Amino acid sequence: MHSFNIGDMLLMAETPLFWVGTVTVACLVLSIIYKVISGIRIWVLGNGQLLTPKLGKWAVVTGATDGIGKSYAEELARRGFAMMLISRSQDKLDDVAKSLEERFNVATKTIAVDFGRTDIYQKIEAGLAGLEIGILINNVGVSYPYPEYYLHIPDLDNFITNMINVNMTAVCQMTRLVLPRMTERSKGVILNISSASGMYPVALLTLYSSTKAFMDFFSRGLHEEYRSRGIIIQSVLPFFVVTKMTRIKKPTLDKPTPERYVAAELATVGLQSQTNGYFPHAVMGWLTTRLVPDYLVNFFGARMNRLQRTGYLNRRKLRAAQKNGTSGLKTD
Repeated sequence: MHSFNIGDMLLMAETPLFWVGTVTVACLVLSIIYKVISGIRIWVLGNGQLLTPKLGKWAVVTGATDGIGKSYAEELARRGFAMMLISRSQDKLDDVAKSLEERFNVATKTIAVDFGRTDIYQKIEAGLAGLEIGILINNVGVSYPYPEYYLHIPDLDNFITNMINVNMTAVCQMTRLVLPRMTERSKGVILNISSASGMYPVALLTLYSSTKAFMDFFSRGLHEEYRSRGIIIQSVLPFFVVTKMTRIKKPTLDKPTPERYVAAELATVGLQSQTNGYFPHAVMGWLTTRLVPDYLVNFFGARMNRLQRTGYLNRRKLRAAQKNGTSGLKTD
């Protein structure tokens, strides 16, 4: 009986191993090329003229009087959409509506409601009646006044109800009101403005993070349900943007102005069903979900929020002490 030595076995395996290696390298190279081309398509070329009033004459924006919502309203008005603005303050709504009419010569309508309530949707439905809606921006949202442990949140019962109503119920109800007419026309876009905080648990912002994770899952599930019917539903997960909610005042490369963020994000519509919306944020999203272990992201996020909590409480105690004419004490 002929016996094989190790050299014979290696010779027999040489050709299969060569082809396995070749195919592996080829797949890796093709994957890199595909990702580079996709990146250029998304972040350089964009979606062209997808977002125009051909989708429908009207755009609806919730939380439209400040920050990202206001910037969406301005950019969509610049593109020729008539604007339905929905927010809590009628005075602020009137100011934004007047500005849009004067700057972009578009029609505007407003609805003043508090999304912390659940009895508002009949009023909104009446206000939307008869409008050909091409785009819905579910932007309204509320966060913590400062990072805090769950059981230490002031007025926790009402805080829970308000945050769930604003961050979760609103997106479900507004979609319920707008989506049927979009499906009838087989075209329309819904952008749900979630948060990078919804990509992983964020300690001391736990409830906010959880509501934004719901928004992300809700968006991606609906997109799969309705994309074959001509509807685009996109989950938008920004990191920090210069807004009143974030209390960031000075823009940087990774903390853009709302105008800069919105211009970049709208170019991704139709190209990504889930997006960070802005290239530096996309890099941050890739690093924190693909490269850095989850436990490190959670650890450093919690550490940052604990430091912010301590700083906030120390400042609050100092202000109270100054008001009472005494010296402040450091908070643990």
